Amino acid sequence: MNEPIISAHGVQHVYQRKAVLNQVNLDVPEGAVLGLVGRNGAGKSTLLRSLVGLTVPDKGFCKLGGCFSTGLSDSVRERLGYVAQTPDLFDWLTVDAHFERIGSLYAHWDQAHAHALAAQLALPLNTKSKDLSLGDQQKLSVVLALGHDPDILILDEPVASLDPMTRRAFMRALFDQRSSERQRTVIISSHLLSDLERVVTHVAFMREGRIQLMDEWDALTEHLRLVKVKDTEVPRGAIFQSRPAEQGLWLVDTRLPGALSDGRALNLDDLFLELNS
Repeated sequence: MNEPIISAHGVQHVYQRKAVLNQVNLDVPEGAVLGLVGRNGAGKSTLLRSLVGLTVPDKGFCKLGGCFSTGLSDSVRERLGYVAQTPDLFDWLTVDAHFERIGSLYAHWDQAHAHALAAQLALPLNTKSKDLSLGDQQKLSVVLALGHDPDILILDEPVASLDPMTRRAFMRALFDQRSSERQRTVIISSHLLSDLERVVTHVAFMREGRIQLMDEWDALTEHLRLVKVKDTEVPRGAIFQSRPAEQGLWLVDTRLPGALSDGRALNLDDLFLELNS
């Protein structure tokens, strides 16, 4: 089997005696679009920073493109685009000057493509980043991540400050026809679950520094059911008890032997609620 293009192995990160990440294992196949979902403080941003090498785990390791994240090669960096939760920009540079400065670092930077993306996102080229709205700063971060046509994209809440029309334009830009023959692999963290539901192939749910559940999104929608049972009975195929025990609600995987299959199907919002109640 081919090695996953993005992976985390036994990753643990402790901050002020609290495990921000607790033995996280993650394998993302090439070409996947993984939605990383969880409440604030679940560890999503720390995991993404670990994947791109900006945070060094206390235990375990991460890999991108077959390379350890703590020592990414130039060839892997060329393939990577990353958008942080908080835009990291040069206050004194205009949007277009950012394209010149950042573009000089990449062999395959396409200035025409960056300008086309900026136009698509209604991003003003001649404004300094310190004078941009937070939404426009996010747009600039996105264009800087996409301007060299990367095939590995790590995006941490990239559209949180964008209006619905701009979010739609961003999603189109994310999946537009690319010049590279390589498949693009994406991890995108977002609280806007309805946006994620339209584009993801896989979903990983995080809670308190752990991966609660990860699978292909089509498999989760087809096979997971919310089942109500009496008293303390545990239904066949149960994988998670949802909400207080007295409510008798369980998530059931109908693929498991003898599992009940008469429960309610769930969308992404539903599943997030049941895993975090």
